Formats: sequence, C-alpha cells, structure tokens
Amino acid sequence: MAVRWHGPVYHRARGAGRGPTARSPVETPGFRPSDCPVAEQAAFHALPLPTVAASMNPVVSILIPAFNAQAYIADTIKSALGQTWLRKEIIVVDDGSRDQTLSIARKLASKEVAVVTQAHQGAAAARNRAFSICQGDYVQWLDADDLLAPDKIARQMAALDRGTSTRVLYSSAWGLFMYRPRMADFVPTPLWCDLRPVEWLFRKMGQGFFMQTSTWLVGRALAQAAGPWNTQLSVDDDGEYFCRVLLASDGTRFVPEARVFYRFSGYKRLSYIGCSDHKMESQFLSIRLHIGYLRSLEESERTRQACMRYLQRWIPVFYPERLDIVRQMEQLAATLGGRLEVPLFSGKHVWIQEVVGWPLLKRLQTAKRRLRWSTARSVDRVLFLLESHGLI
Repeated sequence: MAVRWHGPVYHRARGAGRGPTARSPVETPGFRPSDCPVAEQAAFHALPLPTVAASMNPVVSILIPAFNAQAYIADTIKSALGQTWLRKEIIVVDDGSRDQTLSIARKLASKEVAVVTQAHQGAAAARNRAFSICQGDYVQWLDADDLLAPDKIARQMAALDRGTSTRVLYSSAWGLFMYRPRMADFVPTPLWCDLRPVEWLFRKMGQGFFMQTSTWLVGRALAQAAGPWNTQLSVDDDGEYFCRVLLASDGTRFVPEARVFYRFSGYKRLSYIGCSDHKMESQFLSIRLHIGYLRSLEESERTRQACMRYLQRWIPVFYPERLDIVRQMEQLAATLGGRLEVPLFSGKHVWIQEVVGWPLLKRLQTAKRRLRWSTARSVDRVLFLLESHGLI
C-alpha cells in the first residue's frame, strides 16, 4: 500500500461530548493553547462571552492583520466599512510594517475603525492582538489585501435565523482575482456545502481543497473555545487555526450568496514557501497537526487514506531540499505499513530529469510558473489601470 503516514492516534474519551465547553479551549494533539505566550492565553480566557441581550442584535468584529500592505490596505478597510451589516467594528493591527501601511490605515481611522500597531511578530500574533481588543459577538477575519462583497456579513448573519446551534461555523463562496475584483473566478469545491467537522476535514485533506481565511464568520464563544492562533506557525497558520475551530464546532453552514474576493499575489504571498527552511518546518508542523486533528474526530481506514493523500501531496515541497523532513514522513508512513513515493516528473520531463537531475528541473519548473504568473499579473494590472482611467 502506498503513501501511508500518521503520527500518534488520539481518541475521544468514551461518552465525551462533541466538543469542548465554550470556556475551555480545544486541547489538540501537538499544539495546545498553553503553548502560546501567557499574555495571549490571558487575553482569550479573560474576554467576555456574548450575552443573550447582545445575541439579539449582534456586533461583528472585522479583524485585519496587516504587514507591508500599503498597496491594498485602503481598499480592504473600505470593503469592511462598506458592509451593509451596520453593527460592526473594524480593528486593524499593523504588524511592524516597513512601508506606508500604518499611515494609510490611520487616515481611515474613525469611530468604527481602530488602528493599532506592534513590533513585527507575524500574522498569527497580529490576529491574536486584534481578537484581544475586539468586543463583537461574531468575528470576521480579513486579510489586508482581500475584499468582502458589501453584503457578505449580512448574508451570513441572516443564516443565523435558520439554525438552532450557536456553535455553527459559517462559510461563504470565494473567488480568485489579481487586480480586478469583477474578474474574480468563483469555482465551487466539495467544501461549498454544509458539513460535519469530520467530513469537512476529510474532504480538505483527502481531496486537496481549502476555504480562504476571510470566508469564515465565527461566533465569539466558538473562537474562544478554539484558543489563540498558533504563533509557532509562519505559514498555514490559518489552516491549522480553523481545524481547531472546526473541532469545537457543530459543523459548517455554507452561505452561497455571501462572497469573498481573494487577491492572488502569487510568489509574493506570505504563504509561499519556496526554499525557506523556516517555512518548510512550519508547514510540516501544520501537516502533522492536521492529521492529528482529523484522526481525533474519526479513526478509520478512510481517514488514514485521506491523511496519506494529504502527505503525498506535500512531499514535492520538501524534496530534495529537506531530506530530513522527507525521512520523517517515510518513517511515519512505515508505522502504518505503507510508504510514501518519491515525487517524479512524468511525460516529456522524464528525459530532462535524467539529464539535469531533479533539483535543477524543479527550479526550472518553478521559474516557468513564475514567468507565467508574472505575465498574467502584468497584463491584468495594465487592464486595471486602463479601466480605472476610463480608457477601455
């Protein structure tokens, strides 16, 4: 059997409930809220839960972490201000930007928009800071270069009336764009529906799909139950965080009319790993945590198979630069009686690989993708500028 791996098995105690209490952060394999700095733990434990009166007319906190986002931060804040859901607060945390992000954000500060700054600590720490300040009954995470459709939050809040659980996680449609939001490409995936936590993770890991960070609307109690963002992670901190939110939830409710515009910045994006050792180690940690989370929900052959496919999909990121991580994957796969397959090029690339070797061919392939992306982005930028000036 090919591609088998999993770390320790975590079983829910017999008779245990579906999730933790609203005041008890999720205890998860490998990462626990106690791993975060004391100040972050205190912030999450000390924050009040929503009251019954507040829940009748909820406030939504739109939380925006920002680092060197001067080109887009104004549009992102304006998309938050433009939400048709009137009871909202917007908190921007500048994470020690070295460009004009902070000054641009401060120009938009108002009664609805609070802007704070901190020394550079990473996106997860900036998000934790924003949550420690917010007062809302629901949380809308929003990256500093993405946009919300004007009725995004209102659509999801309207869905609250159709549910009976306060521990439901609300998601929305999302589309990729570069410069022109109207050209965003909304492509449905198997995650675009109502799902139980285990089914959502099973589909994500087994089929390679994901939901963009800004699609989620999270109840405050659910966010507190999940605990802080994991500041050990420099990449995939959002994927790991929402695994814990899922574990604490009763499942997801997809609201197809709500929309998010996800700006694709290609190889300049924070999540791009490249040859960074630090990012590779962060990604591998997130992978291990993901697998632990899925198997804590269901221990079965199908979830193990999903974990295998998940691992195999990530091997090319580490091979051949980090053979130590690849060896850890192979050792873990062996504990399940299976093996991971070394990534190989196919078709017309086989003979090139034989001549120049895998490392050089991988770099050539990356350079080819960079050129293709850069060309598409440049064309889109020109069209955006022409449209902006009414020339086309």
